[in-house]
Amino acid sequence: MPYSDVGAFLQDGCSHAGGQAGQVFRESSSARSASRRNACRAQPMIAVDSDIDAMLRLKDGDDLALNEIMDRWQRRVTAFLLRMVNEDAVAVDLAQETFVRVYQCSDRYRPSGTFSTWLFAIAANLARQHLRWQRRHPTESMDVDADTPLSDRIASPEESPDLLALREERAALVKRAVSELPHELREAIVLFEYENMSYVEIAAVVGGSPKAIETRLYRARNLLREKLRPWLGPE
Repeated sequence: MPYSDVGAFLQDGCSHAGGQAGQVFRESSSARSASRRNACRAQPMIAVDSDIDAMLRLKDGDDLALNEIMDRWQRRVTAFLLRMVNEDAVAVDLAQETFVRVYQCSDRYRPSGTFSTWLFAIAANLARQHLRWQRRHPTESMDVDADTPLSDRIASPEESPDLLALREERAALVKRAVSELPHELREAIVLFEYENMSYVEIAAVVGGSPKAIETRLYRARNLLREKLRPWLGPE
């Protein structure tokens, strides 16, 4: 889900329940968790089986199986990492390193859980390592103007310049608010909102218990609500 889509969802939330703003951050945790479980049930099992099958073939020496995994997951992993590190070039590099680690760890792979949680755990760990390194070697980001992808900054034939400007502003506000969250809260909210993971899946990716993830999401929503309050308006 691009940042502009999250902004649109927030904007839609302002028009429901008697104008209550920011409804996306107030949806009950139990309802969201149930929604995630239902969404997982609705996904075709063939995708999960294909990932496990490809990993087992990679483990058995079929190096071309890695190409299948990258075709299915590279864009999502890169998008996740971009939301973690906020730099396009770094996100691309870390995504490539993620799949190098997949290859290197293939001989130890065991299909004991969902493939996506195993994959995103590798990516999340690389992001944490990079951010620790970045704190020791601070530099100015090269992506200060990259609040939205280029495709989000190009107007469609039906989109007026005013609407495009509003969408860009909304996307920038949401992205900035998410990027300013403490890292452990940003991890949780990105995996929950953008990767549609359940509490259990997020806990498997970042470590901790589902209850701890629920607490992180609660804190993240409260912080986002405060950061976006001037834009969302009074509750």
